[in-house]
This record gives sequence, C-alpha cells and structure tokens, in this order.
Amino acid sequence: MASHAYIKLVSSSSQQEVTLEEVRKLLKYYREITGKTGRQLGWKYEEAAFPYEFAETPDGKGKWFYLRAADKDNYRYIVFAVDSDHTNNSEIQYNIIQVTLPDDATHGDKSKANEFSKFMAKKLGGELHLFNGRIMHHKA
Repeated sequence: MASHAYIKLVSSSSQQEVTLEEVRKLLKYYREITGKTGRQLGWKYEEAAFPYEFAETPDGKGKWFYLRAADKDNYRYIVFAVDSDHTNNSEIQYNIIQVTLPDDATHGDKSKANEFSKFMAKKLGGELHLFNGRIMHHKA
C-alpha cells in the first residue's frame, strides 16, 4: 500500500500557499546546491543526492508530478502533489505538499523522500508530517 507524508503550510510559514511549479523549483534548487557541494568536494555528489529525473503524465499534468529514477535497483519513484486540507473539521484551510511513495518504492526512495521533505519544510517553515506519523515543526 502506498505511504504518504505531507508538509502543511501553517500561519508561521514563510508563505501560506504553494504551487506545484514552486515545489518543482525547490527540488531543482536542491539538486543545484548538492551539485555545487559535489564540485567543491571533487566528485559527482549531485547524482547520489538526487538520482531522479522529473516526469509527468498527461492525466496528472498540473495536479501532480513524479520523480523517476534511472537506477531501478536502488530507487524507483516519488510522487509530489499540492492540495489543501481542513484540519480537525475547522474552518481554517491549510495548503499542503503531499509526498507519496507508491507500492513498489524502495527503501532508497523512502530515504530520499524524507530528505526532500525535510528540506522543503525547512525552506518554507512548514509542519512536516513524516511517513512514520511523527511531526516536525520548522520556523520560517
């Protein structure tokens, strides 16, 4: 069964709404900064830190995208979507970034999904609900 984590943008977040394109830009920024780290260290760290390419299906266009790995032994897929959520039947609506691991995801996918989620939650000052149910609060 697929597992989910999500980042909730709360009142203390640096922004209250996020688009799918902004999520994509955050992941591209992550790939860029890990590439710079690798160049400083003299090895291709970017490939190890971000072993995926961006992909989208016609039915998911504008709703969700996924990261597809070239190395199918250690990594496969991670799916990202943006949605809104009403918490505890309240009137307050929160914008969320949902991170989904499909049924055939590997342990490597789960590790990378946790890593990417923590990075985005920290950049946005969001409340990260991890795959294991724990919650991490980040301040903007």
